[in-house]
Amino acid sequence: MAAPLAHGNGDDGGLLRLPPVRGIGRSRVVTGLVLALLLPPVVEILATVLGFRNFAMIMLLQLAVAVAVAAIGGLWPAVVAAVLGSFLLNYFSADPVGSLSIADPTTLFTLVVFLAVACGVALAVGLASRRAQEAARSGAEATALSELALRILSSDGSLESFLEKVRGNLGMDAVTLLGSPAPATNPGYLAASEWQVLASAGPNPPVTHAAADHAAVVDPHYTLLLRGGPLSPQHQRLLAAFGAFVVAVRERQQLVKSRRDNLRLSEGNKMRTSILRAVSHDLRTPLAGIKLAVSSLRQEEVSFPPEVESELLETIEDYADRLDHLVDNLLDMSRLTADAVNPLLAGIAWADVLPDALRGVSRDKLRNELPPNLPLVQADAGMLERVVANIVENAAKYAPDSDVVLTARAGAGITLGDRPASELRIVDHGRGMAHEEVLDMFQPFQRFGDSPTSSAGGGIGLGLAVAKGFSEAMGGRLAAEPTPGGGLTMVVTLPLWTGHGGDLQ
Repeated sequence: MAAPLAHGNGDDGGLLRLPPVRGIGRSRVVTGLVLALLLPPVVEILATVLGFRNFAMIMLLQLAVAVAVAAIGGLWPAVVAAVLGSFLLNYFSADPVGSLSIADPTTLFTLVVFLAVACGVALAVGLASRRAQEAARSGAEATALSELALRILSSDGSLESFLEKVRGNLGMDAVTLLGSPAPATNPGYLAASEWQVLASAGPNPPVTHAAADHAAVVDPHYTLLLRGGPLSPQHQRLLAAFGAFVVAVRERQQLVKSRRDNLRLSEGNKMRTSILRAVSHDLRTPLAGIKLAVSSLRQEEVSFPPEVESELLETIEDYADRLDHLVDNLLDMSRLTADAVNPLLAGIAWADVLPDALRGVSRDKLRNELPPNLPLVQADAGMLERVVANIVENAAKYAPDSDVVLTARAGAGITLGDRPASELRIVDHGRGMAHEEVLDMFQPFQRFGDSPTSSAGGGIGLGLAVAKGFSEAMGGRLAAEPTPGGGLTMVVTLPLWTGHGGDLQ
């Protein structure tokens, strides 16, 4: 009888268990023996009581009894039924009746054939039962390993958690995965100091070579050390498969890490390329304007009227502000890309950040319609200021003939996950954007139409990317909606302040 492969306390945390395989157990053997002793006499007694004297039919009935006993109890109960049946046939049905002697040699031959056939059938039934048991066990192992492979492919679990499953499935006390620092032609002879512990599972990891009860070299780079009870042949077969899966998990982790590193390098290269483009065009333009204005003011032989001098100074100030804004966005995007943003959260009213956020923005077409007494939101003051400033600047730039309206609301239906939240809505009635453009507008270095020479003016396409990154860093979100009647509405949603803030990693 095959025992379940897994061991444990009943709470396996998702351990993979083999389906139980039922063979011919002791109870069935005992039942078969009882039937082997009872059924052949019953057949002869019934034949005698009924006066049935057909020797061939009685022999077939005894053969049927032997087959039935073989199906229930296996080989040896069937042999007992066949031997007892042939003895009873000789005594009760073969001439002379009531004697073990046989008058007709043909009858003796028939009884010998009956005994051989009955034993052969019993042997065949027993072998078939064992083969069925082995096939069921092999099928159960294949199903278990297939499910295990699917779990590996569909899961992002750690190597330690997978080793814990291996430990529980094999009934071991502890399992340790060792790795060799370099390929080895004969890993079994590497010194213990040459192996590195990659992961362990169990109450007292890691397992050393000296303390291991079992060691399985599953790859020139990896070996599994196990401490616990003996391994059955079934467990040993599964150990080899588990070892291959462990290596697959390890290599998958390395591939995921490599992919993540490659993605980070790709983003870094894109960032550097875009910064170079910005330096070569968007930063050089205001620098050239500042230099031209300063050079003009420094000409001693030229005397500028006060209004011209004031205009040149205003040009210098405007270009300096533009440079400062561009550098701020570059630095902010760099922090977001490097995951180096750590907001200091506190309770802030939307209106508190507007004076600094709207500095430098023309107030002619800017309408503040924030209702009074809105609840505080959870935010970092500096980050929220940058979010609002970038969105308002973007709205004013791409909808120059439209009013930009700021409004906010809080209440039922406005949530972030299971937390109540508040919305700041920045509305313009400009041209609006197509759905595909909305999907791309929050990407770094994307400008309206993705054109460096957009008629909307300067900028390097970082404003909305920085605003979205800061919004999410504060636990909120930034989304774009079409404005009824045309235009675009940017919605900043932040959770309400509950009095418990701090650094949000």
